[in-house]
Amino acid sequence: MELSQYIKDKLVSEKRVAMPIMTHPGIELLGKRVLDAVTNGEIHYHAIRALNECFPQSVACTTIMDLTVEAEAFGAQLSMSSNEVPSVSGRLLAGYADVEALQVPSLESGRVPQYLQADRLASKGIDKPVLAGCIGPYSLAGRLYDMTEIMMAIYTEPETARLLLEKCTEFILRYCLAIKETGVAGVIMAEPAAGLLSNEDCLQYSSVYVKRIIDAVQDDSFTVILHNCGNTGHCTPAMLATGAQGYHFGNKADMLAALRECPSDVWVMGNLDPVGVFGMLTPEEVFAQTEELLSRTGGYANFIVSTGCDTPPEVPFDNIQAFYLAVEKYNKGR
Repeated sequence: MELSQYIKDKLVSEKRVAMPIMTHPGIELLGKRVLDAVTNGEIHYHAIRALNECFPQSVACTTIMDLTVEAEAFGAQLSMSSNEVPSVSGRLLAGYADVEALQVPSLESGRVPQYLQADRLASKGIDKPVLAGCIGPYSLAGRLYDMTEIMMAIYTEPETARLLLEKCTEFILRYCLAIKETGVAGVIMAEPAAGLLSNEDCLQYSSVYVKRIIDAVQDDSFTVILHNCGNTGHCTPAMLATGAQGYHFGNKADMLAALRECPSDVWVMGNLDPVGVFGMLTPEEVFAQTEELLSRTGGYANFIVSTGCDTPPEVPFDNIQAFYLAVEKYNKGR
């Protein structure tokens, strides 16, 4: 289902739509573990579907924001446990020679086929737009080279960093083209590590590569939403330089400042804290926080209320309901 026109139709009035990045509660609805969903595309799909049936208010469904899938395909070692999001352990690459020898993997590597299966099943089995997920080039480079080391390399070994970014971009582009073929409405590209850079460095080492991918895959039928929860506002111009249709901000960003900087014809999304609000507050407090964010951003028709990042496992279901009830109450008053 095409997302672009769908959201335009939803935003014709002053009413707000919601699109939290949220999948883990669906895993819990199935009685499954995180490990089950991140290794099995069919379970992953059923988790998305179960969550949508429980909370149908979201304007779109999202897949798991797993920032290890692409790194694993390249050969990175992962730490995986039953009910935690996978993480990269150790360093795969340690210098120019390693990067030069690095092969861009096929889309049959690691768990990539399982994620494409989840995308394919969700696009056919859910009656609203579905957004897949992928990592951004700079964030992938950091997982392969080590985050501290890649931040140093852009100054001390820029040729190493650029060669690695070229290979990361090539793979992510192939992956996004395959995601597009599954029939989903778009992809949320997570590039949080780029938020650690200055605006100028973000332009050079993230945005130019992200833009290359967006130019190749984004059209009227496929949307790219760029997520950067590391951006506190300092590199919003670099994000905008990518040409994405939507921009997703983390809870450390000032949502009003972001809305003022972004053009009115792109979607601006965020930014309730997925842990500090959804995971730790009472339902009454979640309701109040959501209501307050909606009130502050009421003058911007292109705002879509969301979480600041993917919600973690074991978020209370009453808190999710409180979020949607606050959106419903706000819209009744418009």
